[in-house]
Amino acid sequence: MAAPKKYPDVLRERAVRLYRETHPRPVIRRLAEQLGVHHEALRNWIRQDEANRGERTDRPTTAEAEELRRLRKENAELRRANEILKAASAFFAQGMHPIRKKY
Repeated sequence: MAAPKKYPDVLRERAVRLYRETHPRPVIRRLAEQLGVHHEALRNWIRQDEANRGERTDRPTTAEAEELRRLRKENAELRRANEILKAASAFFAQGMHPIRKKY
């Protein structure tokens, strides 16, 4: 289970909007202090917003990250199922003997 979010989504959206709409752009550290959030958290929210808007290519968008997470989970489930099937196949292969006719 994922850890609970430290900051609510409303605060994140408000902080990013405030950063984007203020001209000249405020210093992230100072804005973070005013909002009562960690400056690196604010910096990450801004970077993620830029990626979602197509302004950055160095990180996946939120939708891409969610899809990647889903696919990794599905891949892990398929690997576990495959291991179970391999073990079952090996188990049943050991028990098979050619049918011997008794005369």
